[in-house]
Order: sequence, then C-alpha cells, then structure tokens
Amino acid sequence: MKIKHIFFDLDHTLWDFEANSDIAFETIFKKYEVGVDLQKFLSYYRGINQNYWKLYRNEQITKEELRVGRLRDTFVKIKQTFDNQLIDNLSIEYIEVLPNNNQLFDGAHEILEHLFPRYKLHIITNGFNEVQYKKLDNSGLSKYFDKIITSEDAGVKKPNPIIFNFALDAAQATSKESIMIGDNWEADVMGAINNGIDAIYFNYEKQPVGANIKSVNQLLELKQYL
Repeated sequence: MKIKHIFFDLDHTLWDFEANSDIAFETIFKKYEVGVDLQKFLSYYRGINQNYWKLYRNEQITKEELRVGRLRDTFVKIKQTFDNQLIDNLSIEYIEVLPNNNQLFDGAHEILEHLFPRYKLHIITNGFNEVQYKKLDNSGLSKYFDKIITSEDAGVKKPNPIIFNFALDAAQATSKESIMIGDNWEADVMGAINNGIDAIYFNYEKQPVGANIKSVNQLLELKQYL
C-alpha cells in the first residue's frame, strides 16, 4: 500500500536537542551564577540524561524524578556543591529556556518542504507538552504537521504500542499506509515495526545497522525512500 502518512520524532531527529540544550545550560548557569566547568558538566549530563529518559520511557520514574534527578546526579558526579532549591530552580528554568533555542538538523526545513505536498506529516514525541509545542512554533516547524501526538496526551510513551495506535487514530491512518522516522532504535524504529508500521532510522551517529532496516545519516537522504 502506498505511504500516505509520515510520523516524525522531534528531538534528535528534526530538532537538535543537544545543541539547544547546551545553550540553555549556558544561559541558566550564568543567571544563577553556577560556578561549574560547562563542558565538563555537559560531558556527564548527556549520558545521565539519556539514562533517565530510558527509565522515564519505560515507566520506571516520574516526570518530576526525571526533571530533577538528571541535574542532581550530574552535580554529584562532577563534585559540584548544590542545595535542593538550586536544583529545583535550574530544572524549572531549563524547561522554560530550552525552546527559545531552535537549531535544527541540517536539511530539516528542506526535507519537510519536499514531503509536505506529498504526504500528511505528523509528530510522535515522548517530550513534555509544555516544551514540545513551543519548540515546534519557535523553530517554524508547526506549519508542516497535521497532528502532534505527545506521550502525555496518549498516556504512554514510545515504544508502547498504545501511543502508535493513538497516533494512527488521531491521523485517521492505517499502519500499512504509514511510516515512522526517528533517531531512537528502541522507541521509534522497533516501536513502530512491532506495531506493524514501517520505519526509517535517522542514524546521525552512524551506528551499525542491519541491511533490512531503512536508515539515513542525513535528513535529505530521506528522498531516496519518500
């Protein structure tokens, strides 16, 4: 069956999370006069943040535990003194500042301009509602997408099949006429495939991938499939 609906992940796929997150931390550390080596902090934070998101994705921690724990654990790791009020202030401020910085992956607008007249485009994201819509608006991406499906609206997170079924219902699409594009192997690629939806792995880190999986290293390479 011909593909009619394309579901994109947002963070790490269209929206350059790491680049924008780095800017957000630089901004809030200056505001709160946090005397920390930013590059050292970031080098530890990225891995800790990924681990927390995996726990959150698997329903093992709450949104609040993610928001606070990733900062606290990084400060402990780099032996930075802190109190709970500072951690709370930084965690709140970070969420507010993050969508103000909107670097996208190379080719994001160009590929969406190419796909927009040909397909119905949608977003499926595990990110927080209060920031995902701002990211889309502030980066100029909102105009391309018909339905925005968040894990908070669906009540579960990718790769849970419920969110994919929720997305298909919202888009009035079938699994056979849909395809998922995302950077996370477990959440996006296997989550979609296990739910009968084809997938393209946005493999910007160029990890080894089996020949049976559709994969691109840059967004404009999607043209070879779509």
